[in-house]
Amino acid sequence: MTRIVVAFFASTILAVVALRFLPVYITPYMVVQQMKQSSWTLHHHWVPMDGISHHMPIAVMASEDQRFMEHHGFDFDAIQQAAKHNREHPEKNVHGASTISQQTAKNVFLWPGRSWLRKGLEAYFTVLIELCWSKERILEVYLNSIETGPGLYGIEAVARQHFGKPASELTADQCALIAATLPNPHRFSSASPSKYIKKRQRQIRRQMSFVEQHLRK
Repeated sequence: MTRIVVAFFASTILAVVALRFLPVYITPYMVVQQMKQSSWTLHHHWVPMDGISHHMPIAVMASEDQRFMEHHGFDFDAIQQAAKHNREHPEKNVHGASTISQQTAKNVFLWPGRSWLRKGLEAYFTVLIELCWSKERILEVYLNSIETGPGLYGIEAVARQHFGKPASELTADQCALIAATLPNPHRFSSASPSKYIKKRQRQIRRQMSFVEQHLRK
């Protein structure tokens, strides 16, 4: 049993350290999702951070995690607020409080699904990547591994498929539109946005200005 535990910690730490430098070309999440399909339809193109529009990190921070640069993997204020909302409004959509770091850990190292084991492993890998990676590296891996549509993973893939251009050429409005769909890229599309997604896009664009001002301080 001791050998198994030691092997687990050694292998996971080694994987996290290695991925601090190496591109992430495929993840367990991508494989499991593709296995659910009748045919292999995965589109994923790794690009470094300088190959992604500078508006895109701002857009995902504005939409997903405005305190990303300040916390160490977990936003406890957001967790408390989400828990309070869910207690007071159980009939409405459940609010989550996953940070970009948590989502990166989940997308890169874990499988789809919900369980206490998976949640515990998510917390473990979140701590590891916050210790071993820079914030810029976390964002780079996140933007390259996030699901952006059915069979689409990463910003480069959705930029090519939905906008006919590389990720480096995405405008601020297009970045906000992509970010608006991220909570559920199977239900919402940046190629044919609904009224709700267009409203979310406008909200994110306004928040992007606040995030940029905060980063300049």
